Amino acid sequence: MNVSLKAAFAAVLMVLLCAATPLHAQAPAGFDARVEQAMRSRDVPGMAISIVKDGRIVHAKGYGVRRLGGSEPVDADTIFPTGSTGKAVTAAALAILIDDGKLSWDDKVADHLPDFRMYDAWVTREMTVADLLLHRSGLGLGAGDLLFIPRTSRSRADIVRALRHIKPSTSFRSGYAYDNILYIVAGELVTQVSGQRWEDFVRTRIFQPLGMTTAVSDENDRFANPNRVQPHARLDARLRGLGPQQVLPEREGLGQVGAPAGGLSWSAKDFARWVQAQLALGALPDGKGRLYSEASARAMWTPQVTIPIHPYPAPITDMTPQFSGYGYGWNVQDYRGVKVVQHGGAVFGVLAFVVLVPERNLGIALQINSEDVEVMRGLGYELLDHYLGFEARDWVGAFSTWNQARLAGGLEALQGMKGAARNAASRPSLKPAGYAGDYRDAWYGPITVAEHAGKLRVDFRQTPNMAGTLSHWQYDTFRVDWDDASIEPAYMTFSLDAEGRARRITMKAVSPLADFSYDYHDLLFEASGP
Repeated sequence: MNVSLKAAFAAVLMVLLCAATPLHAQAPAGFDARVEQAMRSRDVPGMAISIVKDGRIVHAKGYGVRRLGGSEPVDADTIFPTGSTGKAVTAAALAILIDDGKLSWDDKVADHLPDFRMYDAWVTREMTVADLLLHRSGLGLGAGDLLFIPRTSRSRADIVRALRHIKPSTSFRSGYAYDNILYIVAGELVTQVSGQRWEDFVRTRIFQPLGMTTAVSDENDRFANPNRVQPHARLDARLRGLGPQQVLPEREGLGQVGAPAGGLSWSAKDFARWVQAQLALGALPDGKGRLYSEASARAMWTPQVTIPIHPYPAPITDMTPQFSGYGYGWNVQDYRGVKVVQHGGAVFGVLAFVVLVPERNLGIALQINSEDVEVMRGLGYELLDHYLGFEARDWVGAFSTWNQARLAGGLEALQGMKGAARNAASRPSLKPAGYAGDYRDAWYGPITVAEHAGKLRVDFRQTPNMAGTLSHWQYDTFRVDWDDASIEPAYMTFSLDAEGRARRITMKAVSPLADFSYDYHDLLFEASGP
């Protein structure tokens, strides 16, 4: 075929492809330029965006670069960690086992996991498979996350055994508090019931049938793929979210144990395939079978627990939903009066967001290799407005204004903590060696505080590379700055017994805006020695 014929053939093919995609299904005119402009406004390294409309993938594309300062582009096959958007995958795995007749949503967890225990024996007896997914267990927000965040040497079975020591913050099924730890239990349940590792079950029963060729459930496979993004964040010494964009270290050891709660990775193309199956209520896109039944699909989208609604501040006030609830791995609410099924995801340095509009047969997914939520969410809502017929609005700008106000409030709170609350003239009760020793928390496990050349160091022994230096703050409280600067700094307060020996340690995050997964405040370390 000569050059002119090739060109003519390509032109005809383009016309046919455009004709096959109705105009109402296409992204807004100039959308690529809008994405690039929004990314430049916040120095975002890279993004990927997927759009599914009326059963068709109408957009699956990458933007920018995989690593700040690099030249390797993000394309439609570049994989991103998907964070908690993957909770829906664990829910789908359970739905498949239910359709296989091996489980029911109302089965008691302890009947399938004999080592499963909650703090309260009655809750242990009553906890169902559905309860694992609904954030209504009575655990506090993010309770137990330090068992696997920022990384861990534990197994999922270890985490199941640690649960019995985590005290609830409310009564069982009385309210909503987001957690990750029970999704890890759900992953262990998949393993016990199916006879396959959760990773293998997800790969063979979900990814392969959907043709998700880049999707990985095992972090070793993610690290083996050179076409993956690097995480980025702003790590200002005062407050996370300020300062210039920085490349973060990739965190081996987080994704594997925590994968059922949020450790999957996939590309724009594969996110689109997952969205296709969701909108098709479990049917495979090729029409040759199902992942799970329509009944299971509808169950996952049915709110089971109410999520309290807190009005959004200006300038995003009109995004405040009228209703909000949680199903199995999905948040169900309204956007400007239209029912949407959605979920966000965050792995430190990478974010994701997926929103489905079932009545419009529409799905939108966005991934970003930085923590600039205003760009990701803003573009997502601009796409929603386009497809729902609302007037166009600069949601990126609105979210940016909100985020700047949030960070300013965080700085103001920090200044207040450093000023009125701190007695900088105070002195510690003991010399550094007096605080040294081994300490243990009932659910987290052991840490070691040791003296090195007159300085105190702490090592969270079951969290690889979570070690830091203590500097005196006031009285018997010290600030911990971790060797890994991406870990949230914390205050450690020592309590002395009647003989003046350090016997207990409590902790809290330094930043008022610290991610809830750093649940330092739930720890109570007791000295191990006499």
